[in-house]
Parts: sequence; C-alpha cells; structure tokens
Amino acid sequence: MIKVGIIGGAGYTAGELIRILLNHPFAEIVFVQSSSNAGNPVTTVHEDLAGETNLQFTAEMPLDMVDVVFLCMGHGKSVEFMQKNNIPSSLKVIDLSHDFRLKREGNGFLYGLPELNREAIKTARYIANPGCFATGIQLALLPLAAAGLLTSDVHVQAITGSTGAGQKPTETSHFSWRSSNISAYKIFEHQHEGEILQSLKQLQPAFDRDFNFVPIRGNHTRGIFVSAYTRFDGTLDEAKSLFNSYYKSHPFVVVTETNPGVKQVVNTNKAVIYLEKHGDKLVIISVTDNLLKGASGQAVQNMNLMFGLDEKTGLNLKPVAF
Repeated sequence: MIKVGIIGGAGYTAGELIRILLNHPFAEIVFVQSSSNAGNPVTTVHEDLAGETNLQFTAEMPLDMVDVVFLCMGHGKSVEFMQKNNIPSSLKVIDLSHDFRLKREGNGFLYGLPELNREAIKTARYIANPGCFATGIQLALLPLAAAGLLTSDVHVQAITGSTGAGQKPTETSHFSWRSSNISAYKIFEHQHEGEILQSLKQLQPAFDRDFNFVPIRGNHTRGIFVSAYTRFDGTLDEAKSLFNSYYKSHPFVVVTETNPGVKQVVNTNKAVIYLEKHGDKLVIISVTDNLLKGASGQAVQNMNLMFGLDEKTGLNLKPVAF
C-alpha cells in the first residue's frame, strides 16, 4: 500500500483527494493535516464522507511515515513547506499550488501533465500539478504544438465553476454574487498563461505568436468549458486524425464527434475534446472537471504513474450526466 499524507486538508482539492484515495485499492491515508481543524473528524468539514471514514485532522506532519505527500495549501505556502521542513529522501511530493509550475533554477519539480510528460513523471520525485484552466487549455492545443502547427495567433475563452476559486468565500465567489451571474476577469493576464506557454514551447520551441486568453467566471459550481481557435490549413478530418493519434495512448482524453457539455465530465478525471473547422479556423472545445482532471484527480493520476501503477487506478469515476 502507498502511504499517503495530505497537508492543507480542509479545502476543496483535499476533499476530492480524500474521496478518491479512500476507494483507491493501493493507497492508505495516514494523516490529513489541518492546523485550524486539528482534533476534529474529517467529516466535520467534508460532510459527504459521513459513514465512510473515521479519519481526524491533525496538526502534525509525520513525513517519515508516508511515501507521498499532497500539498493542498494556498499559493505561496508550498514554497514555505519545502524550505522549512526536512524532506525524507524517499518521500515523493505532489504540489497542487502554483508555486513550482514554472521552470526556474533550483526548482526540482516536474510539470505533472501526463499527456505531456508521462514518461518523465514515472521517475520523478517532485511533481507540480497543473492548474485547472491550464489543463483544459493545454489539452485543446498540445496536438497542434506537437506537430509544429501553431503558426498563427491562438484565441481562447474559458469558463470555470466557482470551486475553482477555492473554499474561502470572496467577493466574487459567494452565492449571492455568483448565482445568475457571469463575468470576465484577468483578461490576457491570467496566472495560468505562463505554464500554458511553457508547455506549448516544450513541444514547439519556435512558437512565438500571440496567445489571447479571456477567463470567465461561471454561475455553476464545477466544470471548465474551453473554446479555442487558431488558423489551421488542413481539413477537419486531418485535424481529427492528428488529435486521435496524439491521445491514442492517453486513457483520460476522449476525442468525440459530438459537441460536448461539462456534465459529461463533472465528477470524472476525463477530458472530452471536440473539433470543428470554419474557413481557415480550427475550433477546439475542451471540457474538464476543475477539481478532478484540473486538480485532485490528475494528482492521483500522477501518483499512480510515480509508483508504477496503471494511471487509471482508483479513477473510474461516474459522471453526473444530468
């Protein structure tokens, strides 16, 4: 059994991790750390787990008792954790924050998008789990970059559910503001742009065109809908062949013939991709669950790869569908 620790256990991503790992055939949760909830049952925060676990939150972090630790803290906290703690040489770390996603000198973390870096993930010690917007957008564009076909400006609009903003209420995430409402934010300057461009240039180093991203706050709780378009000189059938070939060995990405909606993927680790051709423009639709393929499900997928398991282990999850 893989011994697991979760640090920052009270938030949405930690809750999803606990739900998955309680039913994972080869994982055992040893501790769930939360300083503000120490001593309380996990079910006092993650109420849907009533009757499924007797775990309690703890303030302690016994790193020598686990094989892997998931960092589910706010952005900036993971850097502090790595600096302040003596990390056992055998411990693997999967960070769900933004802290280590961009390559910098001294950053020993590998970017954990399996559809980009699967083979390297298998031997990695530290993984920077991708952002939720970044995951959906990259999956819409990676096949084009891998073929060197991003030769024009890229335009992306993506809408996310309120859980993408985290558990702590803010002015733009509480119910009375978000319900029956929609708004754009961080236009052309969202924090996920850096990691997206980093991945595109990993596959197509010469990519130097504009990347135009408009993020949208949706009035739903979870799910990301990405619509992207760029110039593509081939036919629609050629585009479909390109995408099917790229994702042929990646079990969580489905290239569909039917224009999808987010309910097809909510509560799953799947990404569904759909293509249309209009004139010289290729339109790519990508739908994912921001808390699963965009966060905790992908983190478990990475854990599976790091420990030599089939990457789908413990992730056969049912979509809500309706």
